[in-house]
Amino acid sequence: MQFFITNSMIKKIRLLQVIPNMGIGGAETGCRHIAEHVSSHGEFSAIMTTGGKQLELLSKSIKVFKWPTSKNIFFILLNIFYIFYLIKKYKINIVHARSRGPAWSCYFACKLTNTKFVTTFHGTYNFSSSIKKYYNSIMIKSDIVIAGSNFIKNHIQTNYNKDKNIELVKRGIDINYFNPSNVNDSQKENLRKQIGFSNQNFLVLLPGRLTSWKGQTLFIEAANYLKKENKLSNIFFIILGGADTKINYKQELIDLIYTYKLVDKVRIMEAMSDMPLAYSFCNLVVSASIEPEAFGRVSVEAQAMEKPILASAIGGSKETIADQETGWIIEPNNIHALANKIFDISKMDFEKLSAMGKLGRKNVLQNYTQDQMCVKTLEIYQSLVY
Repeated sequence: MQFFITNSMIKKIRLLQVIPNMGIGGAETGCRHIAEHVSSHGEFSAIMTTGGKQLELLSKSIKVFKWPTSKNIFFILLNIFYIFYLIKKYKINIVHARSRGPAWSCYFACKLTNTKFVTTFHGTYNFSSSIKKYYNSIMIKSDIVIAGSNFIKNHIQTNYNKDKNIELVKRGIDINYFNPSNVNDSQKENLRKQIGFSNQNFLVLLPGRLTSWKGQTLFIEAANYLKKENKLSNIFFIILGGADTKINYKQELIDLIYTYKLVDKVRIMEAMSDMPLAYSFCNLVVSASIEPEAFGRVSVEAQAMEKPILASAIGGSKETIADQETGWIIEPNNIHALANKIFDISKMDFEKLSAMGKLGRKNVLQNYTQDQMCVKTLEIYQSLVY
């Protein structure tokens, strides 16, 4: 869709984004970035959410409505009236839903008030029944559906028979925050020493919340395979991520490490607030997801930090990584493929890995910046209100 809008045609945007929680995930980060961008242009910008750590990062110009926002049927019905109230009181002219449960509330509130409705498809929203598929379909009932990758756009077109009003807006990251120049050598060396590694060790990092589809088990199995093949001598595996409610899963991972006698080779670390430092102190970043990533934020963040990335050849990572240039994509859920590739990369020349990292940052600067994402989203909003 091409937008041809003159200054005289543009009306003020009064935006309400609705999201269940403002935690540390990609959808939440995108919500915050859009809220800030809209506000910086002198427009009204608000977020309705249950809560979350990222609310602390919002500027005071962003209006926050803390309210139970979930897929519970009671709150879906109740929130129709609450969103209706917000639309009327604050003269909202665009409601942007970022999750299915709240989207149902937004849909009916927008219908009642004749308000423009936008949704973002943040995942594949797997469905195992017609009822679940119908529940998911609320995300395509908006005036414009935003897809964060070609993978998601194709998923929508294939599974929901929708071709119109889908806008590709590539997800973007803050390239000033994810910048290798922000981390000095002493910080990296201190972190390595703090967790018991030297500069001579080859560190492989798997970041992401602890959940089975992110591939942490596969990662440990790959380490065990290399151990059995006597190829693990200088390679260390680091799993970095919070467990949240997945405490039992975390214990399963710990038990597996002990079962394979990999305590000295595989480490599980709690999530770090300083992710640029986390990326910087390792030699290789891995995204071992066994289900498709809608976008694959880890792959993009790693490239922005000039780190080579090894990722499963499914979902958004197939788009964001230039295979053999900024990283590698391999067959998903394949222990041998993952293990052997990690070993091969560990033997590569340092200068070649560094050159790949620099190409990776160039790739991000050209295609996946926060500013590019925000500008395109703002254009979509403006097209709806002019």
